[in-house]
Amino acid sequence: MSTQHGIVEKMQSPVKLKAALREEVWRNLDAHRVATPRPCRGKIPIFAGSRVATMRVLKKSFFIEADTVYSTLDASLQPMREEVLRHRKKLIVMQPGFRGFLVIDGSTLPKEKIREAATPRGLSLYAERVGVLEGVEIDVVSLGSVAVDKQGGRLGRGDGQHDLEYAVLRELGVIKDKTLVLTVVHDLQVVEKVPMELHDVPVDYIATPSALHTIEKGYRKPNGVIWDIVDSAMVDRLPLLKLLAGLG
Repeated sequence: MSTQHGIVEKMQSPVKLKAALREEVWRNLDAHRVATPRPCRGKIPIFAGSRVATMRVLKKSFFIEADTVYSTLDASLQPMREEVLRHRKKLIVMQPGFRGFLVIDGSTLPKEKIREAATPRGLSLYAERVGVLEGVEIDVVSLGSVAVDKQGGRLGRGDGQHDLEYAVLRELGVIKDKTLVLTVVHDLQVVEKVPMELHDVPVDYIATPSALHTIEKGYRKPNGVIWDIVDSAMVDRLPLLKLLAGLG
């Protein structure tokens, strides 16, 4: 990188750098025809090889020993959610609108129901609705991503929802700083550098169709909700945030 380019980059805000990086990744995925649906702009898409990437996680001790896994509801993580249930583990997801959680125990599901139960619709049918998680310890957090780098930097679709989900889990005390965070992406989504801010959640493992990357010394994880960047309208709109703010 030239000195001039480096100066220009420093002058740009992280928000603009992130937006440009998302657009670049979405264009690349579409150009190589590896993501669906196309165009994939604005989404964390399912991609060719997502099941192969997921299989790379299943033999790792952190997955084998996990009892409870939290997952975002991205299509790219559908194979991961299925495997969590197939391995008779407990799966937790956020209800839409931060209204609470959906909890489903894979050990109670018939095998023929697993694939359906791992979908957003299936979870609404088979999972237990829980307002607040109590007496729960989540072992692994699985987040969908638009882009990641090999230092653990992670970029979502731009709405901040996944970072907020993680922050709420920290506030509830069901995950700690040591709780492992993983993502499943196409190799084209692994980039040189992701701009990171204080509220951004980094990952410990990156599973791709070609490899499982372990992040040895990554970014520090947020320890909860950063209330300075949460406005009152958001608190009013999201019941869990309202509860955590002491207004519920």
